[in-house]
Amino acid sequence: MNTLTQSALQAGQDFLVQTYTRPDFVLVRGDGMMLYDSEGKAYQDWVAGIAVNALGYNDKGVNERIYAQLDSGLIHLSNLYHNVPQAELAKLLIEKSFADRVFFSNSGTEANEGAIKFARRVAYDSNQAHKTELVTFSHAFHGRTMGALSLTPKDKYQQPFKPLLAGVTVAEFNSIESAKASINANTCAVILEPVQGEGGIHQATPEFLQAVRAFCDEYGAVLIFDEVQCGVGRTGKLWAHEWAGVTPDIMTIAKPLAAGLPIGAILVTQHIADHIRAGDHGSTFAGSPFVTSVAKYVVDRISQPDFLAHVQDVGNYLQERLSEINSPLITEVRGRGLMVALELSVDVSHFVKAGYERGLLLVNAGTNVIRLVPPLIAEKHHVDYLVEQLTELLGQFDGDQS
Repeated sequence: MNTLTQSALQAGQDFLVQTYTRPDFVLVRGDGMMLYDSEGKAYQDWVAGIAVNALGYNDKGVNERIYAQLDSGLIHLSNLYHNVPQAELAKLLIEKSFADRVFFSNSGTEANEGAIKFARRVAYDSNQAHKTELVTFSHAFHGRTMGALSLTPKDKYQQPFKPLLAGVTVAEFNSIESAKASINANTCAVILEPVQGEGGIHQATPEFLQAVRAFCDEYGAVLIFDEVQCGVGRTGKLWAHEWAGVTPDIMTIAKPLAAGLPIGAILVTQHIADHIRAGDHGSTFAGSPFVTSVAKYVVDRISQPDFLAHVQDVGNYLQERLSEINSPLITEVRGRGLMVALELSVDVSHFVKAGYERGLLLVNAGTNVIRLVPPLIAEKHHVDYLVEQLTELLGQFDGDQS
């Protein structure tokens, strides 16, 4: 271990709040699908910053947008003033989605917090101040700030921080009957992920999304789709809800939107926007010319039909190859596009750690799921290497247990 590695690990141990459990290497460089640590070791990346680095590392187009915006001298202006990249990104997002208006934030959890506020404002502005209840679903993950955390029904995340936001009902994901029993005249908003990420890569069925849309229409509730992880091309369509042909009133996006720079967005219909007044919400850093100039390039590129077809093609190949692995530990392979779950009958933490030795970066989604959310530029030969290594790892573990 060289001096740079030692000093970085020690500083992290001594000075950072210890909210993360990290392996004992330090990443210093990236290119394409590969990351490199301070000792020179290479890693094929199947995490992508947790579904963030959609264009991989050292992308020429991203770099050019960064350098061009730096040359303008405009990194931050605040939302007291107009700026061109923000307006152009908003226009592009509207052209590429169901929405009529956009509000920019700095992260996915901020976008979800804003969505909650927007839904509450709609009810209040419609003389229905009593209409405050929120419906979320089992296995959901919407963030770790207090409102978003209230909609993330996992005791491990919630218990130390209670009491949380009142009036939240947890319905069963993909159960039309449970949704029907949970949505009523007091429901302000319903929030769900068309493909759940942290909860284990579970897809909402088209029938379920259609039913939830109908229940929201019946009771005048706002339907929010959280596409923070599954949106912006991850499933092989620009928006994950496109697979079901169901549109929400509000959609939140974030992770891959600006190639790793911090950004989130709340996309809304005109009906929602009509209820939001000046001063109802705000953000100091959101929508900066620096970040939005990069995000426009990202959305432009990912929304191209050839790019999305590539995601579908490689995603299908990934599921096919994973399904070929002959291991009694595998209970299911599922997902859509390059958002795939390999579910095992055992704790996957051993395989995540063992992957480091083989030059693989992996991440879990719960105890039993290896979540595969690589850069969307992944190729089939990357899949082949992954499957080769996983086959050996699973075989070794099975042999060790026999």
